[in-house]
Amino acid sequence: MTTEKKKMSLTGRVILGMVLGILTGFMIRSLFADVAFIHNYIVDGLFDVGGKIFIASLKMLVVPLVFVSLVCGTSSLKDLATLGRLGGKTLAFYLTTTALAITLALTMANIFQPGAGADLSAATTFASKEAPSLGSVIVGMFPTNPISAMASGNTLQIIVFAVLFGIAISAAGKPGERLAAVFADLNEVIMKLVALLMNIAPYGVFFLMAKLFTGLGLDAIYSLINYFLVLVAALLLHALVTYSVMLKAFTGLSPITFLKKMEDAVMFAFSTASSNATIPVTMETATKRLGVNNKIASFTVPLGATINMDGTAIMQGVATVFIAQAFNIDLTMTDYIMVILTATLASVGTAGVPGVGLIMLAMVLNQVGLPVEGIALIMGVDRLLDMVRTAVNITGDSVVTCIVAKSEGEMDVERFNDPLAATEDEAVRFHSNPQAQKS
Repeated sequence: MTTEKKKMSLTGRVILGMVLGILTGFMIRSLFADVAFIHNYIVDGLFDVGGKIFIASLKMLVVPLVFVSLVCGTSSLKDLATLGRLGGKTLAFYLTTTALAITLALTMANIFQPGAGADLSAATTFASKEAPSLGSVIVGMFPTNPISAMASGNTLQIIVFAVLFGIAISAAGKPGERLAAVFADLNEVIMKLVALLMNIAPYGVFFLMAKLFTGLGLDAIYSLINYFLVLVAALLLHALVTYSVMLKAFTGLSPITFLKKMEDAVMFAFSTASSNATIPVTMETATKRLGVNNKIASFTVPLGATINMDGTAIMQGVATVFIAQAFNIDLTMTDYIMVILTATLASVGTAGVPGVGLIMLAMVLNQVGLPVEGIALIMGVDRLLDMVRTAVNITGDSVVTCIVAKSEGEMDVERFNDPLAATEDEAVRFHSNPQAQKS
């Protein structure tokens, strides 16, 4: 009788890399703070370079994956009515979850009052960039040069061009069918590249965490402990309760099963703090583990990474109340309504990259007449919170993807309920089951 050593899952390896990275960062900060060699060649050398290579390799896949998969999905939709219905549902759900998110944030911030008695002595001037207006965001969705949009990674413009290109393929008859087959093959190759890239993920996460926690001390968190705890609590409540209720109500699917299958994507989102960089992993999770048809996921996931910023909206809600309390400024009900509307609409123009939430927060603060300088109070812990926000964002993307797919009859419920779907064990089971191979 032979026993085969069970290989640690990808999620387990990523978590191990994250924990080791955090411990390494704290150890270097505590024991080697004054050792120039460690900081120059290990922290700013190995850790910095390794982390940047990992992020770059993820971003490398974003444009081809979004374009190719969206062309595949759109070209398979044979009528514009289906596409319009799909887009309307997706946008409505994304805007609804964002409005719910910021309402929850404002409620919790007013109950727990994280800014009461805050010390403003550390406040400095925050140089905010001008946030785009909603009109400019809408106009900017349409590319004048699709190649330039791809080169610059403008996700909204890529989505619009891919949708139009897919519609043209669908309407082109035989030439369109031949081109659709080429894109289908390209999509398979890109997804295989995603799977290959996952092998370096634990190392990339280790480098990112080690670099971050070498420069982020516990003192930064302690000074803002109330703000930190209220924001994290609001993020977790939205991710675990709001999304679970929505998933169960609109699909009847198990939220527990969903959350278990989101482990890999959540770990990647947390470590990269970028919804855009996590698109390849979110897409693979939605199609291979959750059972969503690619024609739905290829549309909802990239769109969600661009316009669905529930985590950022929660940060804006809590931070707005925190700053108002810290500066002893009372907000009226009209101000709260303006915060909800502004943050919800601002999420459409928020790019899925690290740190951009602070720019949107500046716009929200200006809208209700609060001092933008207050942003300096929260900058110390924003990078760490940005990681949690991104994990919430991609969870919301996947929930809406499942809801839309189920409503369109484009979801494999058996695959969703299969605990081994898209795992290493599934391949073993498939090859040992002749009946599965026939199907």
